[in-house]
Amino acid sequence: MRFASLGSGSAGNALLVEAGATCLMLDCGFGLRETVTRLQRLGRQATDLAGIVVTHEHGDHVGGVFRLARKYGLPVWLTHGTWAACAADDAGLDLRIIDSHRSFAVGELEVAPFPVPHDAREPVQYVFAAHGRQLGVLTDAGQTTPHVCDMLSGCDGMVLEFNHDGEMLARSTYPASLKRRIAGRRGHLENGAAAALLRQIDCRGLQHLVAAHLSERNNVPETVRGLLGEVFAGAAVELGVATQETGFDWRCLA
Repeated sequence: MRFASLGSGSAGNALLVEAGATCLMLDCGFGLRETVTRLQRLGRQATDLAGIVVTHEHGDHVGGVFRLARKYGLPVWLTHGTWAACAADDAGLDLRIIDSHRSFAVGELEVAPFPVPHDAREPVQYVFAAHGRQLGVLTDAGQTTPHVCDMLSGCDGMVLEFNHDGEMLARSTYPASLKRRIAGRRGHLENGAAAALLRQIDCRGLQHLVAAHLSERNNVPETVRGLLGEVFAGAAVELGVATQETGFDWRCLA
């Protein structure tokens, strides 16, 4: 199994997860032309996709989903609450409504959704499994929960939100209401909270960890890399930070 990102941040998110002949997209917050261009950078075309799974209805995650799905005849998996919140025209769409606690198969991939605390209608994140390996994804969550920790514990690869530095956010020019939303229990993971999660769960088999969804105004990649270095000091884990412009290239789980 391998995974790569088209881009990660408040201006758009999309992740590819691939096992054998199955290539699945997680979210799509980019326009149609931009998505096609970014797919080509990773050696893929929209026609290679088995479908799109969706985390929640915010535009940076779902803004390009339905146009891409309609144009290329791709199925879309999402919770009922997310679909209701999108309020999109379902003409020409192959929608698959999922249970946030029940896994499902897409080709060679087993996909396990799990609910997360975020300011959306029925948000989920996912663990993908294939050939004895697991990839956990957690972005857009204001805090961790015991269930989130259980789902991510023991994964071989992980894409984890390091959204903001608490002090930078507090000093920012954002309105107070926006600061409260971001830092709240249904907002986004702060650097320290993400690092604490990694210290809490079982990371003994972790091969790859990529920090994602960094705020361009309220975080610094070097700070995140420093935190990751502290958490995994001496461990054989390939660390990285996803960018808004290029995401990150393919990473393989052996």
